[in-house]
Amino acid sequence: MAKAQDFNTMMKDMMGSFPVDTKAMEDAFKNQAALNEKLSGVALDAAEKSAEISSKWTKETLSKLAEVSKAKTEPADYAKAMTDFASANAEVAAENMAAFAEVAKKVQMDTVELLMAAGKDMQEETTKAVKKATDDMSAATKKATAAAK
Repeated sequence: MAKAQDFNTMMKDMMGSFPVDTKAMEDAFKNQAALNEKLSGVALDAAEKSAEISSKWTKETLSKLAEVSKAKTEPADYAKAMTDFASANAEVAAENMAAFAEVAKKVQMDTVELLMAAGKDMQEETTKAVKKATDDMSAATKKATAAAK
């Protein structure tokens, strides 16, 4: 009767013939973690600046509301106070919206810059990894071919 082959041993031997570069995976993970850290930094910086703008805007609005809420002697003074408040609030709103737009523009520029640099690095690393894998595979194939003869 024929002896049954041990497929576990056979698969282990076959997989051992094909080298796997775990360093490339480790490097890819480290690079991804570094990119995520930089992108998080951009997001946190934008959030901080946005919070500062919002806080400043709120303080300015509240100080202007304090002026509106004061008692007036003439009814027309209430209308004038509301008109002044609306006019000043519109001006402040335009300034703050421009400030938010600048923050968004900076986030966009920083993100594109980071992604372009990461893409370039990834392309270079991929090229190196593919070349190394091809060289390793060629060597393994030659070794297997030589062993089969």
